[in-house]
Amino acid sequence: MAASLKIAKSALRKEIKRDIAKLTDTEKQWQSEHVVRKLFQTPQYQKSQRLSVYLNMQDEIQTETVVKHVLSLGKMCYIPRYIGPVMDMVRLYSMTDYNCLPETSWKIKQPKDDEEREEALATGGLDLIIVPGLAFTKDGLRLGRGKGYYDTYLSRCQTTAKTKPFTIALAFYEQMRGSVPTSKEDVPVDLVLYDDRMKGDL
Repeated sequence: MAASLKIAKSALRKEIKRDIAKLTDTEKQWQSEHVVRKLFQTPQYQKSQRLSVYLNMQDEIQTETVVKHVLSLGKMCYIPRYIGPVMDMVRLYSMTDYNCLPETSWKIKQPKDDEEREEALATGGLDLIIVPGLAFTKDGLRLGRGKGYYDTYLSRCQTTAKTKPFTIALAFYEQMRGSVPTSKEDVPVDLVLYDDRMKGDL
C-alpha cells in the first residue's frame, strides 16, 4: 500500500472515531433502530436463508435485534470468530447460545477458539453478509479497521463457494462520506444502509 494511501486511511479512521464518540447512547440506539428497520425491508434480507451478522462494538450500529430477528424467522445465522489473522463465520443456534458467548478483549461476543462450530463455507456458503466498517460512501466504498478480515473472507467465498454473497453495510450517518480512500484490495459492499433523517442527503 502506498504511504500516502495509508496516511489517508489512518486520518479518516481517526476522524470517524471522533465523530462517533460525540454521539450519545440514545442517539446510537435511535439510529440503530432506524437502520435495522431498513435492513428488514430489503428483499435481499427477506429472501436470505443463510446469513452472517457482525456482533457490534460500541462504535457500530447495534445488531442484537438483527440476530434475534434472524433466529425468530428460522434462518441460519452465522457470526464472526476471529483467531489471529483469520475470520470464520460460525453458526449461532439460539439467543440462549448468544447470551452464553464469552466476550473478547474488544468487548464483543465470540465463541471460544477451541469450540467446534459449523463454519458457513464448509456447509454451503452464505447468501448475505451484514458488514461492519468505519467509513462508507453511498455507492459502497468501505473503510474497515485495517485488518482486511472481510475483504479476505469475501475472496474465500468466491474461491470456496464459487459465489459472492450479497453484502449490506449498516452505518451511522456520521460514518458516511462523499469519498473514501481505497485500494484495489478493498472490496466494495453492495448496499449501504444509514440514517439520513433530519440530516439531509450526502
